[in-house]
Amino acid sequence: MVFKPESCRNEREVISKLIVSYLLPQLGYSPENWHQEVKIANLHLDFLTLVVPVLPFVSNRIRPPCIIIEARHPKEKLARQSRKLKRYLTKLNARYGVLTNGKKLRIYQRNIDDELRFVLECSVGEITKKINDIRAVLGKEKLIDSTQVSITKSAGEAVNQETSDMKVIAIYHNKGGVGKTTVSVNLGASLSRKGKKVLLIDMDAQANTTFATGLIKFQFDEDDDIIDNYVYHLLESGDFNFIPDIVRRSDAFNTPELDVVPSHINLIEHQEKLNKIAVSRSRLIVKLNQVRDTYDIVIIDTPPSRDLYAEIPLIAADYLIIPSDMKPFANQGLKNVINFVRQINEYREAISRGPLVILGVLPSKISTNSQYLKHTFPRQKNVVPERYNLPLMDSIIYERLPLANALSYTKRDEGDIPDPKSIFDFCKLKPMSSAEQAAEDFESLTSEVMDKIQ
Repeated sequence: MVFKPESCRNEREVISKLIVSYLLPQLGYSPENWHQEVKIANLHLDFLTLVVPVLPFVSNRIRPPCIIIEARHPKEKLARQSRKLKRYLTKLNARYGVLTNGKKLRIYQRNIDDELRFVLECSVGEITKKINDIRAVLGKEKLIDSTQVSITKSAGEAVNQETSDMKVIAIYHNKGGVGKTTVSVNLGASLSRKGKKVLLIDMDAQANTTFATGLIKFQFDEDDDIIDNYVYHLLESGDFNFIPDIVRRSDAFNTPELDVVPSHINLIEHQEKLNKIAVSRSRLIVKLNQVRDTYDIVIIDTPPSRDLYAEIPLIAADYLIIPSDMKPFANQGLKNVINFVRQINEYREAISRGPLVILGVLPSKISTNSQYLKHTFPRQKNVVPERYNLPLMDSIIYERLPLANALSYTKRDEGDIPDPKSIFDFCKLKPMSSAEQAAEDFESLTSEVMDKIQ
């Protein structure tokens, strides 16, 4: 049975129709396994799920709740609710948290540091298709046998496998012109402004990210200071040319600046050589592991292709953002992205890495025309979860002129020397409402990304 999101008109129906009558039975739970409307101290939960048949919940029981489900009104945004869910999980020593507004479902796991790790997102209409994945995390058969195990022990084992919380995000779509570089550099700039230690890696031979961060200001070939030290040199050997040897600081791009592994037009010339070296596909993983204590977040801009230079970032990344202008070719290209990610996950499994987590399709370069937003855009968005079974991000990057002007900014008093800016620094140079709105778009995206990856 496929659940119909339109059947939930308010929060009460989200609880009764989606959670009680549909989701919990699908996961194997019966009424004696859960309690609703539990109030503990100053916490009032919309729903509390237990995986063992017990009397009404007592806060000091030896066995804590395994899953807390927070139901919201269908019109509410889930991204804003994760902090409250984190407080619930920490207070009640619960292992998993679920947020749903009757349209989307998000699953989180609490780790040893009481931080939330984003596990899975899908539309409610996709639950039937993804039920095996959801059961693998929240199913009664999986959790009922593990309620005696301490959450501290299991989370501690995970921490031992990875010495830091550095997150690697790939920005990919095999369709060009959908705003991958704009998203990569401005998301990195926004994260840097929030105090995160950010590394940008340009894996595209077009070197747009390298240009956008101010590293290509030369006018003549003889002044090219990148050709002998860029991302290719990072991949050509496991014995030398490590990230600290290749990385550069962005130049007058953002306040504060961020680290960049540049690319070069000559990158395309080396693909055949690297293709013959199987280990080249995993070298980036090794070299990123060496700087786990240096960076909080790594963002990799990728080429619009399905070749080696697209494979390497998706193999190394923890998360994937898929920018799309929502137009027919971009949406039709999502099928290619899905197949490509499936192939990447087969390789990741072979080298003992978990599957790539898709944060979602990000509406990018979206027209601000009111008629388009009212009539066409909603239909284009619906195609993503309904036809391609992919999550859709809440944030939207609108097509605003200052975004293009910021990355093409030049010093006209010095012979039109390129001097690209992040949208945030551009706002300081050219204060205008459209620039501020573009900056707000990226601040919203940054909040959503941080919410999902933490």
